Amino acid sequence: MSQERWEAILMSRIEVRLAGFGGQGIILAGIILGRAIAVYGGKNATQVQSYGPEARGGTCRSEVVASDEQIDYPSVIEADALVAMSQEAADNFARNIKKGGLLIVDPTLVKLQELPNIRVYKIPATEIAMREFRRGVVANMIMLGALTALTNITTEDAVRRSLKESVPKGTEEINLKAFEIGLKSANEVIGQARAQL
Repeated sequence: MSQERWEAILMSRIEVRLAGFGGQGIILAGIILGRAIAVYGGKNATQVQSYGPEARGGTCRSEVVASDEQIDYPSVIEADALVAMSQEAADNFARNIKKGGLLIVDPTLVKLQELPNIRVYKIPATEIAMREFRRGVVANMIMLGALTALTNITTEDAVRRSLKESVPKGTEEINLKAFEIGLKSANEVIGQARAQL
């Protein structure tokens, strides 16, 4: 999707779904994004979440809706962007992405077929988190950075400010570093895609 298309979407309603399994920080990433949009981005935003019955290890998702207008329905109807951090998330939600929308997957955890009319970006967040931090727990912040870079749903600075307020005290630095790596990783993927044109 072109930058112009995203800017046009952002003038109305944009729907983002983040999905994976419990323990990956999916809900926290959605909360950070929603706060960034509403508190620091000057737009209306809602954030809703859902857990599977198992909690940790079960399916979970966080949905963020942003708009310049009043939001009448707070949940995703048809996603403009999906972040899938598990195979089950990709299998369950990829078919609910709008034509021309984005799918951002962690290829360490998700294998998928080509999807018509969907732009797929592979960000190996878990692999990067283990290599850079020796802990997979910050893979969610890497994916949040990638989502921010690929959609421009809100500014990088808004997400940074929201992140600092939302993560547990004492973890701000590592989470911010992971977010910056996510931004960089997405920009590298964009650069590689342009080079192939």
